[in-house]
Amino acid sequence: MSLPILRLAVVGHTNTGKTSLLRTLTRSVDFGEVSPRPATTRQVEGTAILLAGTPVMEMYDTPGLEDSIGLLDLLDGLAGKRRADGLEVVRQFLDSRAAKKRFGQEAKALRQVLESDLALYVIDARDRVLGKHRDELEILARCATPVVPVLNFTADPDAQVALWRDQLARTNMHAVAEFDTVVVDEMSEQRLFEKMKTLLDSHSATLDALIVERRELRATLMRASADLTADLLLDAAAVVVPVPVDDEPALAKGLEQLRRLIRDREQRSVEQLLALHQFRERDYEPDDTPLVDGQWGLDLFSPQAVKQFGLKAGGAAAAGALVGLMLDAMTGGLTGGAMTVTGATVGGLLGVGRTHGRRLLDRARGTTELRCDDNTLRLLALRQIMLTRSLLRRGHAAVTPVAAPSPTGLAETLKRSLKRMPSALDKARTRPTWTKIGNTAASRPADPGRAAAQTDVSKAILKVLQRPADQPLMFP
Repeated sequence: MSLPILRLAVVGHTNTGKTSLLRTLTRSVDFGEVSPRPATTRQVEGTAILLAGTPVMEMYDTPGLEDSIGLLDLLDGLAGKRRADGLEVVRQFLDSRAAKKRFGQEAKALRQVLESDLALYVIDARDRVLGKHRDELEILARCATPVVPVLNFTADPDAQVALWRDQLARTNMHAVAEFDTVVVDEMSEQRLFEKMKTLLDSHSATLDALIVERRELRATLMRASADLTADLLLDAAAVVVPVPVDDEPALAKGLEQLRRLIRDREQRSVEQLLALHQFRERDYEPDDTPLVDGQWGLDLFSPQAVKQFGLKAGGAAAAGALVGLMLDAMTGGLTGGAMTVTGATVGGLLGVGRTHGRRLLDRARGTTELRCDDNTLRLLALRQIMLTRSLLRRGHAAVTPVAAPSPTGLAETLKRSLKRMPSALDKARTRPTWTKIGNTAASRPADPGRAAAQTDVSKAILKVLQRPADQPLMFP
């Protein structure tokens, strides 16, 4: 059964976030122009929401209502002393010379309102309630089109939500929606559609279908994000770099190679997550982390850094070097002269890994393998999970990039999170063919066991993502 197309006009005073609302509803960072400059939108611009490839909601961004006080005076003048119908007076205004000259912007907005099934009146909840807002609502009421006021920027500490709700109720506007276009609550979109339903019985099937589709979309995003993170963790757990124990230059080169491989693989995963959630690479950047060779990096090869993260590792200097290496591998940074590698250091490094370190040191004569330890995988997992959670709450109108967790913030979260990892990652450490990292990885035949392991790890990560925001991020 085909659903009737619902046509929405998005109206409001200049700079209240009309274009931002459409960006977030359509999941498009490229629609229109979002700017603090007034009157950014000068023409009516349209976009649509599709269901199964078919448009079901057409939405029109309109120019800001810049002179509602003057326009309301003009409408009152056109009505005169006669009991004129408000809609007739609005149409009379749209045919007048004033609609082409003095009130050109307002005329474009009102024409779209008359051609739409409903108007979303966007309000910056941080603004004071002024006479211009009451005049705008009065003008919209005369258009005889249902109106849903939408309170934007409600997550801002300066938002005055209660005051706005009280003032709107005094103008008989009770179907008010709160929809922050920058910090998105998972239920806010559903509540917006439900408010629209109260005024549009004929389009209830369309709105119900949209509510179901958006709920399924969120679930799909969470599953796909978990799968991308699981893929990263298995790659990192399975990768090995063989090195000779007694060759210092070769050992240093091996450590650098492992650091680079993990760093590049993690960055690729970040880029995949951003693309999945329909964000750009520039929508993510570190908070206080310097760039190193175009990557996000920290120099964490110091005992202070190890202590800051509260990670336990044996072997003093060797353990510190391991944690530094693996933290650095995760975040991508390495500064010159950060560490001098010796055969004994490598022995200590691998000795820290409780599962396979000693076995690897004792295997082939004079040769060992460098690989990630539990702490590396925990940090990789935590960083990706925190990024996914941020993207799930990020509106597509947001202009401030998502900040990577600072060392202090990551350390605090790590103290109470991810105490244990999925057992499939231990198995991956004994399956070098499971990794896609490295020049020869792409030519290897697929191991059927890896797919099953990825499914198990992905399910565990999904359960972490589904935990309430105030609970530790713990694997089941």
